[in-house]
Amino acid sequence: MAAVLAYGTGAVLSHRAAAAAWRLLPDQPGAPVDISVPNDTGKKLRRGIRLHRRPSLDPKAVTRHRRIPITTPAHTVLDLSRVAPPVEVRRARRQAAVLGLRIDGESVDDVTRSELEFLFLELCQRYRLPLPEVNIWIAGVFVDFTWRERRLIVETDGYHYHRGRVSFEDERARDLRLRSHGFEVVRLTYGQVARQPRETATVLRKLLAG
Repeated sequence: MAAVLAYGTGAVLSHRAAAAAWRLLPDQPGAPVDISVPNDTGKKLRRGIRLHRRPSLDPKAVTRHRRIPITTPAHTVLDLSRVAPPVEVRRARRQAAVLGLRIDGESVDDVTRSELEFLFLELCQRYRLPLPEVNIWIAGVFVDFTWRERRLIVETDGYHYHRGRVSFEDERARDLRLRSHGFEVVRLTYGQVARQPRETATVLRKLLAG
């Protein structure tokens, strides 16, 4: 918020910083904060801020998130496509689908990532499974749930998380990378977590015991 306020009226959080704020990409501690300002603002660069001067920013491309002026999820992904490698743009688009954020005029009504994570942790508690670490980096991959000592990772994926060829290929590439580092990867759907909790817990208990 302070970085946006420093540049006054018309300044908004954008690009990678906006993607992190929307949870489309992980935070990068120590990375510069991306701020977009009107082209004629006359503001100077500040330490720790990456300034993007643009002739105009459509009011429809700006909103507020946690009271901070920020580019909308759709415009954030558009900005990312101009500065980030394709793999990060795909990851941001996929995460937007998981979170139910509007991208390219689509409104995703699937269960959100946070809701599915909550249901899975509830399953672990109800069936007395060891509680995993949540949302950590393993071998350069951001994973949902991890039991490091057992070398087991669980990814909880909603329906929209799987849609499209790009998502399918990204998932397989992630799984191969994790397996190359000695981790077994289990992917669970919303239905398996919410509607088949006992069966799912039984399978996980066997994997953790093994």
